[in-house]
Amino acid sequence: MEARLARRLAELRTDHGWSLDELAQQSGVSRSTLSRLERGEISPTAAVLGKLCAAYGRTMSQLLAEVESEPPQLVRSGQQLEWRDEKSGFSRRSVSPPHPGLNGEILEGFLLPGADIPYDKPPVPGQEQHIWILEGALRITVDGEAHELHKGDCLRFRLWGSSRFQNPGPDPVRYAVLIVLPSAGRPASGMKA
Repeated sequence: MEARLARRLAELRTDHGWSLDELAQQSGVSRSTLSRLERGEISPTAAVLGKLCAAYGRTMSQLLAEVESEPPQLVRSGQQLEWRDEKSGFSRRSVSPPHPGLNGEILEGFLLPGADIPYDKPPVPGQEQHIWILEGALRITVDGEAHELHKGDCLRFRLWGSSRFQNPGPDPVRYAVLIVLPSAGRPASGMKA
């Protein structure tokens, strides 16, 4: 998967007609890191992948689905794509992979104690998120407003600016995320949590 992801990142940059320098400006990721990512020399962290997704206007699930074949209608547990960022202590499982004709997807996130994942901006402005805590505790900051969530809590919001996912510990946190993309032709309201 890492090699396919590297190829897809290079294809996206070419499709946009951007040089490495232009993509570095668009994403805030250094030119040397971008070059190494596209050559498959390094794996992206969650934060870097988030910046690239924002530059390309895609959710992380959409990008990861693009390196896989067409997702089936039924996805068995053992077939669900999982991506890990060992450095930050973050993993995500695409429970229901995105599909070009649909606006929603379900993810499962897992953060180790002390993990801190910042995102500068959303990949798709105005995307709706519902985050349901299955185990542990999670601190989520959305557009500067912090929320402390515990098992069973659910936070919903439309994401326009920065966000941050932090596990204050002492235990790992497991959570479900429902993402709904804004429909074409339908303005995304400014609904907040």
